Amino acid sequence: MMTTQQVWKKYADDVKYFILSKVKDATVTDDLLQETFIKVHTKLHTLNDITKLKSWIFSIARNTMMDYFKSTNQTVEFKNFEIQTNITKHEHTEKDCLYGILQSLPKKYRDPLFLSDIKGLKQQEVANVLKLNLTTTKSQIQRARKLIAQGFMDCCGFSLNEEGKLVGEIQDKEDCKVCK
Repeated sequence: MMTTQQVWKKYADDVKYFILSKVKDATVTDDLLQETFIKVHTKLHTLNDITKLKSWIFSIARNTMMDYFKSTNQTVEFKNFEIQTNITKHEHTEKDCLYGILQSLPKKYRDPLFLSDIKGLKQQEVANVLKLNLTTTKSQIQRARKLIAQGFMDCCGFSLNEEGKLVGEIQDKEDCKVCK
């Protein structure tokens, strides 16, 4: 998966010219470009098929422009905004559940877990960043991991096997208690 910075380097100029061709104002273009990439940054993790990245970004840009035109009471012909996109059915995955479970974690568990397991900091570094003692930090990270496991058990009916590992299959989105 690409980072937001890599996506910016690869597509920002194309998106900027696309927006400029529709709004005809450089200042508004810069604002809409920034708003588009904020949306890209916050939702990039939801894109499952990287081959659809470019059309996905342009869809976000198009929708951002449409919101701008609505908010300023300007009219625009929709036919000018058509771009070729392939719509694919989104398949419900563990990532969907994990995102919901992480969002529901209390901040005091989510922050140490994020720094440790996502950012890769050592637990002592996490403790220093959060101005906590090491014992508290270790405890919060372990508690967060247990809450995530419990979230999968509650959400999708997973269970723990004899070795303490989660086992089961992801349910359909309609049956999922977290992702509905």
